[in-house]
Amino acid sequence: MHFSADTPLGYALLILLGAVASGINAVAGGGTLISFPVLTIPFGIPSRMANATNSTGLWPGSLSGAFGFINLFKQTERQLKLLLVPTLLGSIVGALLLVSTRQKIFDAIIPVLILLATGILAFQPYIKKWAANQPKKLPMWVGILLQFLVAIYGGYFGAGMGIMMLATISLTVEGNVHELNSLKNWLAVVINIACTALFFFQRLILLLPASALVVGGLIGGYVGARTSQRFDPNKLRWAIVAYGVVMTGVFIHQAMTKAH
Repeated sequence: MHFSADTPLGYALLILLGAVASGINAVAGGGTLISFPVLTIPFGIPSRMANATNSTGLWPGSLSGAFGFINLFKQTERQLKLLLVPTLLGSIVGALLLVSTRQKIFDAIIPVLILLATGILAFQPYIKKWAANQPKKLPMWVGILLQFLVAIYGGYFGAGMGIMMLATISLTVEGNVHELNSLKNWLAVVINIACTALFFFQRLILLLPASALVVGGLIGGYVGARTSQRFDPNKLRWAIVAYGVVMTGVFIHQAMTKAH
């Protein structure tokens, strides 16, 4: 079944999609694994455009999350200043890589990217625990390098970026999980704004679907944050992991079909 974003039904479904993806991000993470395949398959949006549109449509959720931690901003203000430039540069590099990747090549590597993001989500608790239990923090220059690399990934695809960022930040920055989340959310906003600007000038963003995702994301992010404690994040996370595995198979099938 295919939908058009240019119809009232399509617009309503995109708002719902943005709400669901942002709500999932607020509860367990992995919302991009839901929204990107839907944009690509039922709506038939080419994968590069779907990726750029998805990044644009969901970043307001990151912004609202960042403001949700505004009371903790002072604790990580110094680290934010140190990581700001590598984050900005990395996100631009990642976005430029996406722009320069041919559609056929991007279609071929989508299954790898989705499987990688699914794996990161599956091992999320273990990644967080490992990072938190490191007895000695690494030098800040290592954190700057790691953040640059994570920002490249975020600019290129982005699914699972928040989990990766939280883990790498934990290796170099002192603070509790809420303080580190505050830093992560502000850095995610930087990545997504930089990508959005570049994608816009490269005409990779479909404005109608992106605006519908923004509307839904603002609703879903707020509702998800308000109701997150009513859900078991582990059950939701494993449901998304299962969905990600299925989508990996779907995209592998699509890539093989196109190859023939």
